[in-house]
Amino acid sequence: MARTPTLTRDQVPEELRAAFDAETADSGGVVASGPGSAMINSPEMRRRSNHLVNYLRDESSLNKKIQELAMILTARNMDCQYIWHAHAARAREQGISDEFVDNLRDGKPLPQLPADEQTVVNYATELFRNHRVSEATFQAAIDQFGALGLTELTTLMGYYSLLAFNANSFEIDVPDGAEPKLPI
Repeated sequence: MARTPTLTRDQVPEELRAAFDAETADSGGVVASGPGSAMINSPEMRRRSNHLVNYLRDESSLNKKIQELAMILTARNMDCQYIWHAHAARAREQGISDEFVDNLRDGKPLPQLPADEQTVVNYATELFRNHRVSEATFQAAIDQFGALGLTELTTLMGYYSLLAFNANSFEIDVPDGAEPKLPI
């Protein structure tokens, strides 16, 4: 169970109810799971952040395989069970090998991937470890994705880090029987 109860409309200040209503319209008036269940405590912030994630997921220049790879790399680096649960299977569906996903989960050496995917692994690994990237890693990433794609890749990892902060701090649970959990 999350650290805060599920927010209901009557608990929301009047000036934030329009944002709350917009954010809960598709979920029956509540957000009961996932990082959004924490973020709905600030309905306007959640509304605004959803504009960004909708762009990143649906309009980004990055293909779905690269997006899912970036998401599971972020989940692993942020030790976020919820994001891992939400994206490990999707990464597999997009063609990321079982060996890669399992090794990433278990902290084992990662197999080499095709060049575009390996560029993401190198970039994410260095960025999460050092909070910056070397000139060589940056150049490889910009050569692979261009300024547009690399900006979107970096922002996607940042956005999923934001989700991980919420999921981890609010202790958002994963469903029973979920993808094997991250060893932390």
